[in-house]
Amino acid sequence: MSAADPSRPPAAAAGATAPNWADPARHAAFNAWLARVAAMHGLLPASLRVASADASFRRYFRIDCADGASRIVMDAPPAQENCAPFVQVAGLMRDAGLNVPRILDWDETGGFMLMTDLGARTMMEVIDRDHPEANRALYAQALDALLAWQQASRPGVLPPYDEALLRRELQLFPDWYLRRHRGVTLDGAQAETLERQFALIVARNLAAPSVYVHRDFMPRNLMVPGTRGQALGVLDFQDAVHGPLTYDIASLMRDAFLSWDEAFVIDITVRYWERARKLGLMDFEDWHSDFGSFWRAVEWMGLQRHLKVAGIFARLTLRDGKPKYLADAPRFIAYIRHTAGRYRELTPLLRLVDGIEGTQAHSGWAFGRV
Repeated sequence: MSAADPSRPPAAAAGATAPNWADPARHAAFNAWLARVAAMHGLLPASLRVASADASFRRYFRIDCADGASRIVMDAPPAQENCAPFVQVAGLMRDAGLNVPRILDWDETGGFMLMTDLGARTMMEVIDRDHPEANRALYAQALDALLAWQQASRPGVLPPYDEALLRRELQLFPDWYLRRHRGVTLDGAQAETLERQFALIVARNLAAPSVYVHRDFMPRNLMVPGTRGQALGVLDFQDAVHGPLTYDIASLMRDAFLSWDEAFVIDITVRYWERARKLGLMDFEDWHSDFGSFWRAVEWMGLQRHLKVAGIFARLTLRDGKPKYLADAPRFIAYIRHTAGRYRELTPLLRLVDGIEGTQAHSGWAFGRV
């Protein structure tokens, strides 16, 4: 999870400033590259300003053009960031009909990229949190992009979301959230319990059919177009894989930064299911005829994601000095407890989490705004 938003408001509107450079050599390399592309693309170098930071080492700048438009510049140090997956997935998404940044110039050796600008407002910024039903049109547009992406899927193109990757992600929870953040070292019995629960979660999720997975498909990474009739823009897709069909809808409706009442979550998920089954994406076991069966699979996938994200956000805080992410930890623990409390097979996980968090299980728990 990168939590990247390379289309934040311009400097003049958001108080952003010119970028700082800790490495003079990299600054010089950037200036040389920018001078070249500015001449080719009509850029105004003096307008360069910070657009957003990333949870990784990537940075994004916004720059104006002589014709009044703007562009996005990515600064991705090659020693820490590999931009090749970003370029590959951008091409796949564009071919699938999604609205993604068009790459205008890429200095692969230097780690600099010039892209089209998808706008200054994320879906998250325009959502009406107090009136869920007012957001149905926005979520319908998000489903348009998701279904187009899934329909384009082909095996062997993107890395597999396999058992090894799912397990590495889950291990972030005991390594970073429990041990480093909560200061809890599991004893032998607790470690065995968590291992059995992880094995069950992985097996359930790997049983789902595989499609292209964005892997962070949520309102912070969807851009509201400035032109009526344009599709939502899609960002932060460089970690895309080929894996469980349930992942991206779980990511969209169990957002890392936003919680909805369960009625609204089900409402949008049913709409996705109805559309997906008409496209043949639900031709698996009894999913085509039984929404409840599909819903259970989505919940199990969401559980894996939130165990992982709790670990990632703890790591961002403790290792990378970005404490704002861990402030959302209560949301993830609520998601985890909700799903673990709903399924008998996950009772050991619920007891383990409750023991660590000092909480108690409640029957009839539903999604709420955390």
